[in-house]
Amino acid sequence: MGYLHDGHLSLMRRARKVIGERGKLAVSIYVNPTQFSPTEDFSRYPRDMARDLRLCRKEGVDIVFAPSDDQMYPVTAGQSFSTYVVEEKISGLMEGVSRPTHFRGVTTVVAKLFNIVQPDIALFGAKDFQQAAIVKRMVRDLNFPVRIVVAPIVREPDGLAMSSRNKYLEGNLRRDALILSRSLKEVRLNLRRRRATASHLRRQIRDRVAKISSARLDYVEFFDPESLQSVSEVKRGTHVAISVFVGKTRLIDNLRV
Repeated sequence: MGYLHDGHLSLMRRARKVIGERGKLAVSIYVNPTQFSPTEDFSRYPRDMARDLRLCRKEGVDIVFAPSDDQMYPVTAGQSFSTYVVEEKISGLMEGVSRPTHFRGVTTVVAKLFNIVQPDIALFGAKDFQQAAIVKRMVRDLNFPVRIVVAPIVREPDGLAMSSRNKYLEGNLRRDALILSRSLKEVRLNLRRRRATASHLRRQIRDRVAKISSARLDYVEFFDPESLQSVSEVKRGTHVAISVFVGKTRLIDNLRV
């Protein structure tokens, strides 16, 4: 959605390695209104197209596709846009509980981007782990001729997962936001010492977040990375995802434990 950071640039670099110098590298930049609820930050979501274009040029991007809302969601002869793509199984978990209409907007806009750009390969970041899983499911179920590659999370030196929304974190909120990555690391350390159930680890994280006055836990979930179904026993290969409000900013992170 633009306001590019090093996480986005890492996707471009990885894409170039995958496709080679003869391949054409396209980047879509579009703040998609249908994946925001009325109470979310669509109007103030950070945007800087001139800067984004400079960064894309520096990374050797061949095509930047930056459509308008009228192009993506047209009104023709007085008839408004009314067709959506909906994944009905794994989109109702985790993020889907907190943001019920979010993934309908994601799958719809990604399907449209795939149809317009017609890529052979598309790269997504692992920070939005559930989103990438849903896109892979959509591609499989609807026979899109696209190979999906999921690239690792890129973090700041102190461990915070890179996100355009990190721009909202001012003053002590930036420090408080480290509760996400530190909680995930604590899970990994605990499991090296002893076995633990998901409920026990969930309670530990809830207690850690509660000690940060600016933070409010949205969810923490332990799940199988293939099915996204929650698990009660945490073992090697289990994935954990967390969402926390830091001030008014909602942040997400995840880790394979």
